[in-house]
Amino acid sequence: MLMHKVHALSQDLVQPFQLESSALRGRLVRLGPALDLILHQHAYPPAVGGLLAEAMVIACALGTALKYEGVFTFQAKGDGPVRLLVADVTSEGGLRAYAQMQEEYDFAGAAPDTELLGKGSLAFTVDQSAKDDRYQGIVTLEGGSLAEAVQHYFRQSEQLPTGIIAAVRQDAQGRWRGGCLMLQQMPREGGIGHTSDTSTEDDWYRAMMLMGTCSMEELTDTMLMPNDILYRLFHEEGVRIYDPQAFRHECRCSETRVTEMLRALPRTEIEALAVDGLVTVTCAFCNKTYRFDEEQRDKLYTKDE
Repeated sequence: MLMHKVHALSQDLVQPFQLESSALRGRLVRLGPALDLILHQHAYPPAVGGLLAEAMVIACALGTALKYEGVFTFQAKGDGPVRLLVADVTSEGGLRAYAQMQEEYDFAGAAPDTELLGKGSLAFTVDQSAKDDRYQGIVTLEGGSLAEAVQHYFRQSEQLPTGIIAAVRQDAQGRWRGGCLMLQQMPREGGIGHTSDTSTEDDWYRAMMLMGTCSMEELTDTMLMPNDILYRLFHEEGVRIYDPQAFRHECRCSETRVTEMLRALPRTEIEALAVDGLVTVTCAFCNKTYRFDEEQRDKLYTKDE
């Protein structure tokens, strides 16, 4: 078994691995400071924060399982009190997220599950930065949790056996912590399901049973190393550990981007947004505010007039 030690304080990471005894690959995600920073940029109720946190750990697991140069976006949209969840991760490990909700809804005592989203859809999008390629998969939102909805997506759209569990919590100091464990069946010669040998199916069910013994506390315990979790779960399967990838909070908004967005709109529309002489634009992801006074707005349109 090949093991790569990770520093005990490294929390924002994904640990790729493979089970040697079967054609299964996996990802173990652990989020701490980056998750906490993103959620504390907004005053989300705990139920909404928990739902968005689950979206983030799942996005990290799914995004790092793909080969791309650009941005992977996880989006859940519904007609419930939580209208939208968006979490995206770049191929370089930059992470950001936000939620849209009904401000008048009373979230006190609500559970962080998909009932808050109501009826809707789940979408995965890959935007390649160096190409015009854009892939998007969409399915109806099914299941009581986002992890269950993801498994439904793979059953319906990819025909790729996928098992995924996720856990999020706030510790005694109010800090958010999250974890996600994902297993996928890798195609064998002839493709998935091509062989009549029942060993592949047996391997899959055994791995799912082992994964099911992973507790929510283990996934979010900052004192428990990711490698130790994987060894406890899968040591009899021969777990091979690969180099981990780090995550960090990274919003891609900037004054330049906001300026370009405003310049693309008719000036009359921009001026209609002014309050006390200022046009204010707030980033949905990081909550940073950009303000433009009348003089700055004049400069926006100097080249056009």
